[in-house]
Amino acid sequence: MRCLVVDDDAEIRTSLTTYLEGFGWQVGAAADGGAMRRMLAAARVDAIVLDLMLPGEDGLALLRWLATQPDAPPVLMLTARGDTMSRVIGLELGADDYLAKPFEPRELVARLQALVRRSNKGQAIVAEDMRMLRFGRWRFDRIARQLVNAEDVGIALSSAEFRLLAAFVQRPGRVLSRDQLIELTRAPGVEVNDRSIDLAVSRLRAKLGDTAREPSMIRTVRGEGYLFDAEVSPC
Repeated sequence: MRCLVVDDDAEIRTSLTTYLEGFGWQVGAAADGGAMRRMLAAARVDAIVLDLMLPGEDGLALLRWLATQPDAPPVLMLTARGDTMSRVIGLELGADDYLAKPFEPRELVARLQALVRRSNKGQAIVAEDMRMLRFGRWRFDRIARQLVNAEDVGIALSSAEFRLLAAFVQRPGRVLSRDQLIELTRAPGVEVNDRSIDLAVSRLRAKLGDTAREPSMIRTVRGEGYLFDAEVSPC
């Protein structure tokens, strides 16, 4: 997961970068709005930590700008303790959560993870009503729960394989950690853990003709998780 920390305090930028990297995040840091815009133009991020008290454009102005951008990432804003009005305005302008300074770094990590989970689920709803999706030489029939190859031959999927592929096709090009995949593939009465995710990935790769050594679709990102590397479109 990728996070952008926007704060004019160099010490906070450095400490948050180090702390978040310890939880597996890739972190960029910006001291003001101009730097934030440049970094967002250069790379996609999954979440932004935004201080409201910034030089030049303050955090509220940047929230207004982010609200005009397509596919803007969720924002966790940092506010001064007791700054109720700024907090209320920030939430009204589109911030997804807030944390008062001084804050506990572990709480910030937990809130960021929750924001990204909610954001991912929201993105998944976009494709929820599409029965048939296409990627590579495959079609994915989500009603029949099967893969259909170029020769119109259907290949049945187990429940675990179906839930895993559904999570991947709704988030192509994004690295999904095992924790995210556990959350996205959880079902009532079914225990999902790191091992079961790895097994489902292995079986799904086999049905797609992928291999662990030379994967063309489900790629392993060392230390982070899995990435579904295919363009997905409705049939």
